[in-house]
Amino acid sequence: MPVQLNHTIVHCSDQNVSAHFLTELLGLPDAVRFGPFLVVEVANGVSLDYMTASGPITGQHYAFLVTEEEFDEIFGRIQERGLDFWADPFHSQPGQINRNDGGRGVYWNDPDGHALEIITRPYGSGS
Repeated sequence: MPVQLNHTIVHCSDQNVSAHFLTELLGLPDAVRFGPFLVVEVANGVSLDYMTASGPITGQHYAFLVTEEEFDEIFGRIQERGLDFWADPFHSQPGQINRNDGGRGVYWNDPDGHALEIITRPYGSGS
């Protein structure tokens, strides 16, 4: 079997808030409890396992490949909630999306400062 990413642990200040934030914005099923984790599963079988941390949270980056239709739906929810968003990971292009590789992409932050991203084309896949 080839190597596959199965899950990653996402440290957060409140796993209920963070998991719900992600599932609601991305239109995913509710998180499921597994031991100390709240597990959010995405379509390719990879899960983000939310765990409440007692100390400071170090922001990480999580990117999700979505269809054009899903992009419109998710981006609409970002805008409806009045969330800040950027066209780039450095937050130097506020209020914009990017059109890298002939697709679309946008970045925003979760409640703990993790950088979230949706893209419609993998990087390096097109013009």
